[in-house]
Amino acid sequence: MTDSQIAVVIEDEPDARGLVSEVLEHAGFIPLAAGSGADGLRLVEEHDPLVTTLDVSLPGMDGFETARRIRAISSTYLIMLTARSDEVDALQGLRSGADDYVTKPFRPRELRARIEAMLRRPRAMGDAHRAGQSPEAAADPTASGWLEHHGLRMHPEMRLVVADGAEVELTRSEFDILHDLMRAGSATVAKEALAIMLRGERHGDSTYVNEHDARAIEVHMANLRRKLGESATRPRWIETVRGTGYRLAL
Repeated sequence: MTDSQIAVVIEDEPDARGLVSEVLEHAGFIPLAAGSGADGLRLVEEHDPLVTTLDVSLPGMDGFETARRIRAISSTYLIMLTARSDEVDALQGLRSGADDYVTKPFRPRELRARIEAMLRRPRAMGDAHRAGQSPEAAADPTASGWLEHHGLRMHPEMRLVVADGAEVELTRSEFDILHDLMRAGSATVAKEALAIMLRGERHGDSTYVNEHDARAIEVHMANLRRKLGESATRPRWIETVRGTGYRLAL
């Protein structure tokens, strides 16, 4: 059984747990379910799933803390599920390391669409640790495949980011956003284009970006800047182009 077949469902409510498991099964996964954050964390650690869904309101260790602990050990695609009407809770899930969130009640088609969008994005995670290399060795400036800007270096195939010689751990969404910016060079990348990319679509396939998607990009960008030690007001690497999007700092 490979991780490309496995999904973990962390949900304390039995009916919701069954529904999410059924959606994942129809999408081609073998779902493994847990009713608490601690049990779900053990499943993630044991099986290294491709996709994990995580309810915010869990008994004991809540979804936010569970997400942080999952992200410390796994690069699984992580979707937060929240029944809370306050968007702040959903956005806190992104800050905890989630790639996306879906608000309950949701239609099975909506959840499956979010999952399939993530799966259309690159899966390769051959980072320095899995390749048996140190970040310093992997970041050899003479090696091919690296993108570089002001001491910030990225290798798309190895899924590795190095800032001033130190490896930076990013979520898949943060990595993919930075990759689009690095490829664009000094050109501005619109929020809408980044949102469409995270949906697994090509720019031009769809032009509709809702408020959820745009706000999620802002949160992912804030997380990315924090991990890079970047100031939004005095940027070294990423500038905000007001009303449009982002670009590499000149």
